[in-house]
Amino acid sequence: MSALTIFADNDAREPLWQSTNAEAIREQLNAQGVRFERWQADCDLGDTPTPEAVLNAYQHAIDRLVAEKGYQSWDVISMRADNPQKEAMRGKFLNEHTHGEDEVRFFVEGAGLFCLHIGDKIYQVLCEKNDLISVPAGTPHWFDMGSQPHFTAIRIFDNPEGWIANFTGSPIAESYPRLA
Repeated sequence: MSALTIFADNDAREPLWQSTNAEAIREQLNAQGVRFERWQADCDLGDTPTPEAVLNAYQHAIDRLVAEKGYQSWDVISMRADNPQKEAMRGKFLNEHTHGEDEVRFFVEGAGLFCLHIGDKIYQVLCEKNDLISVPAGTPHWFDMGSQPHFTAIRIFDNPEGWIANFTGSPIAESYPRLA
């Protein structure tokens, strides 16, 4: 189940607010300029969907976003617990960073935790199947795929070469809850 937990950026012990209600999550995030929507991931793509099958199944939704926002390219990322690079990939994304463009993800299956550092708060968004999140360009954030990752997501980019991470050097991500 999708969830949003908001913390003060100086205290990871006690949440300020939390919910699993998709509409409440959308309202909280939209107020911060973060797009959060629930799309219908209703295509059975099997246990290990190919990127082509994923894109074919959701091209209509991608086209709608491209028409609205002018995005230039998209691809599919999948991560499984048996991937030999899972620890290195997880470690890279656990560091707070920004991008010069929006970071847009639609979760076709599985889950991941986006942590957004906006003002004096940390917004932890557990994204699961059917969730679309768009983190605005320049927003400090990190992503946790968990120690046993299992997800497939469509990534949508402003730049045809994809995004480049600009690491902030802040250790803040180490203080907040992570996925198991």
